[in-house]
Amino acid sequence: MYAIVEIAGHQYKVQKDQLVFVNRLHADEGSKVTFDRVLLLDNNGAISVGAPAISGAQVAAKVERHLKGDKVIIFKKKRRKGYRKKNGFRASLTEIRIESIVASGAKPSKAAPKKEEAPKKEAAPKAAAAAPAEKPAAKAAPKKAAAKGDDLTKMEGIGPKIAEILGNAGVGSYADLAKMDVEKIKEILAEAGNRYKSHDPTTWPKQAQFAADGKWDELKVWQDELDGGRETK
Repeated sequence: MYAIVEIAGHQYKVQKDQLVFVNRLHADEGSKVTFDRVLLLDNNGAISVGAPAISGAQVAAKVERHLKGDKVIIFKKKRRKGYRKKNGFRASLTEIRIESIVASGAKPSKAAPKKEEAPKKEAAPKAAAAAPAEKPAAKAAPKKAAAKGDDLTKMEGIGPKIAEILGNAGVGSYADLAKMDVEKIKEILAEAGNRYKSHDPTTWPKQAQFAADGKWDELKVWQDELDGGRETK
């Protein structure tokens, strides 16, 4: 006999005395837990399917232990943006042992009591004479949207964080970046922290000049030859 049961938002095929790893349950080790969301039962070939759950069916289990799953490495990278991010993740799990599967007659878990609805207020009687309608308030003039700078992340070697650093330093457009001295850009990066010192801004003003002049095709051809904003040849 086996059952398909929903536990902590996931569906599992379980049998008696089986050990199952599920998402972390709010229960102490050694305690008993029951699950009423039984979606399918196979009792020696007699299959019952719920709609969505089978009424009266229940799976009982014992919490063996709480543990952490295997570490999963999550690595993100954006090409030509200088963006790399590495994180680790370990899922919180609970190991349970299936003790019994009841096909019918189980008492459902107690649900939280429903809140009593407040009595509806009776509508006030209509006035004999309708009050004069108030004039609608004049609509406020729409605020002008703040002027947006150019997207500096289109430059090879400039990621979102460096674009933000340059923007805070008053470099918000392609024309501004094209006029910047390379040494001045290096000073801005150094003031932002040691992690940004390794970036090479040598080609950034020239790339920005192409963008300011609208020479996007020529810029794209040149960027394909760059590596993180550096010239490879």
